[in-house]
Amino acid sequence: MDQRSTIAAIASPPGQGAIAIIRISGENSFSICEKIFFPTEKQIRISEQPGYTIHYGTIKHRGKIIDKVLLSIFKAPRSYTGEDLIEISCHGSVYIQQKILQILISHGAALAGPGEFTQRAFLNGKMDLSQAEAVSDLITSESEAFQKVAMNQMRGGFSSELKTLRSRLLEFISLVELELDFSEEDVEFADRSELKILLSSIESMLGSLKSSFAFGNVLKNGIPVVIAGKPNVGKSTLLNILLKEEKALVSEVPGTTRDSIEDVIHLGGMTFRFIDTAGIRETTDKVEIMGIKRTMEKIRQARIILLMAEATDTPEHIDHLVFELRKKKEFEGKKLILILNKIDLSRKENMTEASGKIVFPSLNKDDSVLEISAKTQHGLEDLKEMLVSTVQEGRPGENDLVVTNLRHYEALKNAHEAVIRASEGLENMLPGDLLAMDIREVLHYLGEITGEITTDEILGNIFKNFCIGK
Repeated sequence: MDQRSTIAAIASPPGQGAIAIIRISGENSFSICEKIFFPTEKQIRISEQPGYTIHYGTIKHRGKIIDKVLLSIFKAPRSYTGEDLIEISCHGSVYIQQKILQILISHGAALAGPGEFTQRAFLNGKMDLSQAEAVSDLITSESEAFQKVAMNQMRGGFSSELKTLRSRLLEFISLVELELDFSEEDVEFADRSELKILLSSIESMLGSLKSSFAFGNVLKNGIPVVIAGKPNVGKSTLLNILLKEEKALVSEVPGTTRDSIEDVIHLGGMTFRFIDTAGIRETTDKVEIMGIKRTMEKIRQARIILLMAEATDTPEHIDHLVFELRKKKEFEGKKLILILNKIDLSRKENMTEASGKIVFPSLNKDDSVLEISAKTQHGLEDLKEMLVSTVQEGRPGENDLVVTNLRHYEALKNAHEAVIRASEGLENMLPGDLLAMDIREVLHYLGEITGEITTDEILGNIFKNFCIGK
């Protein structure tokens, strides 16, 4: 990327709308726009106007009027990119958008690549790398909970913590390395007891951040919830009710669902990705067998399993179903909610109860049981509350930092391992040069997250996933 070039791109979503925004950033932004923008106040020049001002006028090309627009001015360094930046608000016609962009390019602007505006903001010191990545997360956020996490990170909540840790470690590493210059005199500049406390504090914090990724990852990508069970127990009916649309085909014929059907709903500020699957049973139908194999794969990927059974079945029959499925490796470590459907049908005479609750010995202590009627929607709100509370159980505190980025998680994991090695080295009285190597490794990985240590390859991988215009 040539930072000296002036870049332009359509910043609003593709397609037709009421209005659209076209961005221009770089040292020639003002001079290029002055060639095509004719303000209503004819005496003014764009380059002479103060930042944070908006001007009404006309875009013309070769004497032909293209559109009436608003032009917003942002002057370096007080702009998103840190450069002179202009945003043109035009009408949302696809033709008008493309025409204005073509005119800008014909006057010397270059077409911006994915994330190039944010990349310039990072390179110009307007934000660090983790904040830049949070911009992308904020744009793609689909739930309130993930939006809050992305906003906190974009405001620097995550990186400020890491920078504080890094600066404290740098002080110690400087003193440890200073000792190496006076090795013959056997002096200690770095207080080992203080270093031990610091490393212990960093180890605890990195461990906590690393652990938060399990929650952050599902927050970012949606909590996968598989609806499983034998054929014709109401799985597709439940999915349709949750989604409030006829997404899945419902039939009295067993084995109707041959493939998994997915969609999302938002509960408690979080995104849940529901997956209706083929009924699990013994069958000779080749297509149905393929569907059941896919069901087991979806169960393996799920965080929560809604195992549906008919409330009219005996507790022994239902417990046997749980027992048989719990033996399968795909069910290991999964949160299971046993859904007893068709509660509207009489079945009390078949049930044996203990302390007012039906007992299923094959359920784990963390599993739950819920009676519903997908037909009458009885128990549906209880199911929604149970799903939210299930996820909330593993949620960090309200003010705790949450890691949602895989790159950050990998760097934190490596930094955490290096901190443990440094602590063990300190405990075993390792010489300063070996201790310094581990501390330097911690600094390296923390610096990778914020962008204090980076490469063109890392930047390329990060910004290629951004949308053009941001």
